[in-house]
Amino acid sequence: MNPFKAALHIQIFFALVIGAVIGLFFNPGEEHLEKNLTFSLKYEQGKVVVAEKEVDEKGNEVLVVPEVRLSAKEYSTRYPNLPKLESWKETAKPPVIEVTKRHYRLIEDAKSIHVTYCRDYNGRPVITTENLKTGKEIADKYPLFAKRYDSYRSSWSRRVTVISKTVGDIFLRLLKMVTIPLIVSSLITGIAGLGDAKRLGSMFGKTLGYYFVTSMLAITTGILMVNLIRPGVGAILPGTGSVTTFGEQQSLGGVFLGMIDNMIPSNPVAALANGDFLSIITFSILFGLFIVTAAEESRKRMTGFFQSFFDVMMGMTMFIIHLAPIGVLAFMTYATASQGPEIFGTLAWYMLTVFLALLVHAAIIMPLILKFVAGRSPWAYAKALSPALMTAFSTASSNGTLPLTMTSVEKNAGVSNRVSSFVLPLGATINMDGTALYEAVAVLFIAQATTGFELSLGTQIIVAITALLASIGAAGIPHAGLVMMAIVLQAVGLPLEAQGIIIAVDRVLDMCRTTVNVWSDSCGCAVVERLTKES
Repeated sequence: MNPFKAALHIQIFFALVIGAVIGLFFNPGEEHLEKNLTFSLKYEQGKVVVAEKEVDEKGNEVLVVPEVRLSAKEYSTRYPNLPKLESWKETAKPPVIEVTKRHYRLIEDAKSIHVTYCRDYNGRPVITTENLKTGKEIADKYPLFAKRYDSYRSSWSRRVTVISKTVGDIFLRLLKMVTIPLIVSSLITGIAGLGDAKRLGSMFGKTLGYYFVTSMLAITTGILMVNLIRPGVGAILPGTGSVTTFGEQQSLGGVFLGMIDNMIPSNPVAALANGDFLSIITFSILFGLFIVTAAEESRKRMTGFFQSFFDVMMGMTMFIIHLAPIGVLAFMTYATASQGPEIFGTLAWYMLTVFLALLVHAAIIMPLILKFVAGRSPWAYAKALSPALMTAFSTASSNGTLPLTMTSVEKNAGVSNRVSSFVLPLGATINMDGTALYEAVAVLFIAQATTGFELSLGTQIIVAITALLASIGAAGIPHAGLVMMAIVLQAVGLPLEAQGIIIAVDRVLDMCRTTVNVWSDSCGCAVVERLTKES
């Protein structure tokens, strides 16, 4: 079989496999460090000074990571695994900290240099991550890594990583270029074609009902799986030095007030320019609805215009979609070249729990809904959606995948445009089954690993409700789940710093949960079409 003449989903599958193989081959791996290191704690001028030093080739002590100066509260929050300040603050000799199993990874793409430094403090893992712009910043902040970076700069690993990330980003930008015009034209055309507001209300109610049911099923699956496997029992999640945490200033109420505010655009043109999906969807629905209620001549003229606009956008979208194998190849090469297999060992049980929960939801629960509610063959429907699902997996962006999802649902699965143009844009904005499931598993994993935290039934119900609401506010972009996780952690009183070690494996989990998000939205089209036909 000639892969260049095969169906699109076959081409994308080959691209996934080839990209993964190329990325693993060019993965630069980790650099392991010797243990000739000194770690010191000092208390001076009301601050805790944390310094990690190593002897360089000239015999001088240099900082491995930038020195950290923290208040007493910050120290106890960010380093819960280190001796409490009260136990050594007044002593002349602070405690000795044994630092072992030290290794680091340098990865550069077209925009920045990613530094990941892992080590154990008294047998407890700590990960520091940072994105830098130039080699000079590495030499200034991480002098012991500078020599490695100099050799890495001229390597094929760096060239492959930079090129694959650049090509992948170009493909994703092409998809994003057509996303908003496609959403506007498809929504307005679909709603105008409904004929009356009553049919729109029926579809809207059934769509929201589907979103709520599947999201709650996903969260329940995640909670059951995390209680069954118990990945956090016995695990140690450290405070994370200078690692970035996400969403510290956000609250659940703030997210929803922001969502309500964004639903009604003060300037629809600005909403289009800024890509505010909720605003765009609200305005498009209202615009389409008032086309339906307009005089017959105006209705025909506007419907014809937007139908023509939609046809042109579909033509442009189809052209870009034929480039999907190239984009998927590039993204998979970058993902495997930058991540590598080593970092996943620390969180194997956590990752397994997320994978199994997502698999149960995607391969058992959703097919049962397709079979018995939508009256569709799950296998045939999955095959029809395979180009969109594989693209979602490689890009980790449900919004970026939306044009391909719409095309697959309509052209391959035979769902009418009046349903897909309404259900998919709305689903890409507020229906995140995979993200909701991931939030629940991740937070309960952190809770299980937190000493003294009481994981009661009431707490798990709070996690479930908060994860559902937070997933509605999650953007359809890579790593959006990390921002929302901070809200769920705050709701049950868990430390935000516990996200630190999860960040190291978030990309591969993000790829999986985005695929589930897109699969759920696509199944929703079949369900809503069946229910609205019968009503």
